[in-house]
Amino acid sequence: MEIYMWWLDLNLNSKEWLRENLRAEELPLHVLQGIAEAGGPHPETLVAVLTGQDWDFIEAQSEFID
Repeated sequence: MEIYMWWLDLNLNSKEWLRENLRAEELPLHVLQGIAEAGGPHPETLVAVLTGQDWDFIEAQSEFID
């Protein structure tokens, strides 16, 4: 699922973590859970949940207040 379809539903704490840790190789459990609850990917492992395009989107959105 494309990130723009679930980004608005992602909780603020997870958004902040993603913005502050751009392109992190591993995501903490609370961020993974937030992504899944917002309708994003449900990871089998704790790595590679987000694609390069997803990170580009997050970086572009970091200038905006949700």
